Amino acid sequence: MKQKLVGKLRFLSGFAMFLGGLWFLWDTPLIYPLKIFVVLLHEISHGIAALATGGSIERITLDAEQGGACYCDGGNAFLTLSAGYLGSLLWGGLIFSVARMKRVNTGWINSLIGVAVIVLSLMYIRSDFGLVFGLVFGVTLFFAAQKTGPAMNRGVLFVLGLTSALYAILDIKGDVLDRPEALSDARMLADLTGIPALVWGIAWISIAIIYSLWLLYGAYEEA
Repeated sequence: MKQKLVGKLRFLSGFAMFLGGLWFLWDTPLIYPLKIFVVLLHEISHGIAALATGGSIERITLDAEQGGACYCDGGNAFLTLSAGYLGSLLWGGLIFSVARMKRVNTGWINSLIGVAVIVLSLMYIRSDFGLVFGLVFGVTLFFAAQKTGPAMNRGVLFVLGLTSALYAILDIKGDVLDRPEALSDARMLADLTGIPALVWGIAWISIAIIYSLWLLYGAYEEA
């Protein structure tokens, strides 16, 4: 019982330190690559939804201001538009869940993510900044995974997963709830369905918060 309590306290203190560090470093160059990585997850999620529903990806763009766009041809517009914020959230949850698995070779997982980023960048990204970022990020992650041990690789996975999930929440708030009139996935979905962008924003952020709390509760129970 005592050992279990220590484990839970360690988890809570570790998560509190992570949140504190993220809060204080949010607008620094240290966190900036993680934000762009989440934007990439957002845009590729649009593309995956388009491909899964019979469409294609024309190109993806990323810019230095943390913006991005996925230009798709065909596919189901409703699912494609819905996939951006929710996709980056699910990717973050998947990475976080993999990081929790005790028998997973975390070095291989980080190497796989690095290779995937490189391949996707070469296949689809057609903006100079986005292409350079994707190649540099992917190569750095791949070689760092080879040079560091399991504990460090697991820590990187936790950071990638948690940041992706939490940034999805902030992204929805900033793009939809704070600026419902701005052009966004929710605004385009509103034009498609007739349901206001604000309603989509509230629905998405509710899903994001519930999903993130579920992930953290599972990790806390397992600690």
